Amino acid sequence: MNTQPIGLFDSGVGGTSIWKEIHSLLPHENTIYLADSKHAPYGSKSKENIIELSIKNTQYLVDRGCKIIVVACNTATTNAISILRDRFSIPIIGIEPAIKPAALKTKTKAIGILATQGTLSSTLFHQTTDLYSDGIEIVERVGEGLVPLIEEGKINSEEMTSLLKLYTKPMLDSNIDYLVLGCTHYPYLIPQLIKLLPTNINIIDSGAAVARHTKAILEEKQLINPKKTKGVNTFYINTKNKQTIATLLGGDHDIKYLDF
Repeated sequence: MNTQPIGLFDSGVGGTSIWKEIHSLLPHENTIYLADSKHAPYGSKSKENIIELSIKNTQYLVDRGCKIIVVACNTATTNAISILRDRFSIPIIGIEPAIKPAALKTKTKAIGILATQGTLSSTLFHQTTDLYSDGIEIVERVGEGLVPLIEEGKINSEEMTSLLKLYTKPMLDSNIDYLVLGCTHYPYLIPQLIKLLPTNINIIDSGAAVARHTKAILEEKQLINPKKTKGVNTFYINTKNKQTIATLLGGDHDIKYLDF
């Protein structure tokens, strides 16, 4: 089973930011990435719908023989991770906004969180913020419209710049020194955000931490691929537009259309 792939899914192409971190840390592992762009964004959907889609995606990856599943989506994690772990027997890794490191390191005692409505309204998110919010102002903003623009490849568009200015203004007014990106699509906006924000603001996401956790679980379960050849990486997308994911991934990758 050690040579079986790592499975990842997201509500579209954003989770490739997580895939890049995992591939960089574990280049010999085979991977299957499932991009549910047809149903993106998950953040505006009901909890029931998010759970249904998450089960469907996980089942597909399990049926492909994946040895571990990475839910490369904050909204799916915060709404469905416990149900997925109850339903499936293989290890399942989730992703949450990196609130803890921001809260522990802030000097201005104010941090910003940019995430989807589905993440910000979830029980798991509120449990996490309650643990680390004592004496700290947390400025939450829903990044409405950001995911569709990223899915359309409009990362550097004027519309994107306008939305980012709108969403970060209340954070700047509160003198944040950390901005937590609570959606796996959002790391692709870091170049834009660096241009817009003062240099004293640190931008953090969970990608590297998720990769390290994935490696640790594979080692613990003795599931590390012993082969030292380059891993085989397959990407499935359920819309006809492959250009965005191809651009974000860079290089030559096996991207297939799958009706799911």
